[in-house]
Amino acid sequence: MTPEDSRYAKSHEYIHVEGNVGTIGITDYAQKELGDVVFVELPQVGTQLELGDELGSIESVKAVSELFSPVSGEVVEVNESLADKPELVNTDPYGDGWMIKIKLTAPDEVDELMNAEDYEDYIQTEAGK
Repeated sequence: MTPEDSRYAKSHEYIHVEGNVGTIGITDYAQKELGDVVFVELPQVGTQLELGDELGSIESVKAVSELFSPVSGEVVEVNESLADKPELVNTDPYGDGWMIKIKLTAPDEVDELMNAEDYEDYIQTEAGK
C-alpha cells in the first residue's frame, strides 16, 4: 500500500515531510522492479541538491539505477544503515529503508509531486495494466 502521508515523483522516489525536513527513499514499486538491492550510494551530509539532481545510485542484482531528488534542499542526514544492510530498501522502503533527509529550500515543490492515489494510477499506467 502506498502511504497517504507522502508525495511521489515519476522517477519513483518518495518524500515524507515533517516540518521543513523531508525523508526521501524509493517506493515499494521501485524496489520490486529493481529486485534484491546490493548497494546504495548516497550523498554526503551538507550536499546541496536541486529538484531533479542525481542524489546517488542504487544497485540491485539486475541493474544500477540513478536516484533523483524530488525537491531542492540540503542533505541533513544519510541512512548509514544501508551501507551494511542495503536490503532494508527491499524489506522496508517506507521505514528503515529510507535514504536521506533533506532540509527543504523550496517547500512548495512538494505540492507539485503526486499524492498516493495519483502515484498508484501512474504506476498502473506505466506498467501497462
